[in-house]
Amino acid sequence: MKFDAVLFDCDGVLVDSEAITNGVLRDMLDERGWSMTLKQCMDLFVGNTVTDKRSEIEARTGLPLSADWLLEFRERRNAALVADIQVIPNIHQAVKALHLATAGRIACASGADRFKVEMMLTQVGLAEYFVGNIFSGHEMARSKPHPDVYLAAAAHLGVDPSRCAVVEDTLTGLAAGLAAGATVFAYVPQGDGRELLEAGATQVFADMAALPGLLR
Repeated sequence: MKFDAVLFDCDGVLVDSEAITNGVLRDMLDERGWSMTLKQCMDLFVGNTVTDKRSEIEARTGLPLSADWLLEFRERRNAALVADIQVIPNIHQAVKALHLATAGRIACASGADRFKVEMMLTQVGLAEYFVGNIFSGHEMARSKPHPDVYLAAAAHLGVDPSRCAVVEDTLTGLAAGLAAGATVFAYVPQGDGRELLEAGATQVFADMAALPGLLR
């Protein structure tokens, strides 16, 4: 292995959750008068938390982003994920191989809340590989694109960030990995990934089955 540890993002890297989460968000924003397509919603929100976009949501809807609304969003989102969450193709074999190759030094470092991450990994049968090694940006002083969540994961594993490979799928996550001093591999199942390469990804790949080979 070229690396001593592998740090995975969650949404879009371990689980195929973005369209589900953004479908719920789009519906709830539509109920408040802000209509958009699923693609428009994903273009705006993938890689960001809802609260990151608080000012834009409030400006577009003319309503405050209240704690009650956020709670309802999380409840509706979680129900939709439980019903429909899918695993990223070939991720089971990739995670299993890298868990073995690193003697268990893999972690999930997500910008999402811990409950959501743990629930999704349990749903798709990946939780056993990440026991004790899940990190949430919600629990850090700063979330992505800041490096805090990746620095915390590397420190917990006892590995210098420069010896870590980060697996990401968004510009926000890429920025976080680079800021931590890690080498970032960008998972892009559709499209050419040029934007991520130009932003500093070491390599773009389209199939998780290829990941263990890329990191050796």
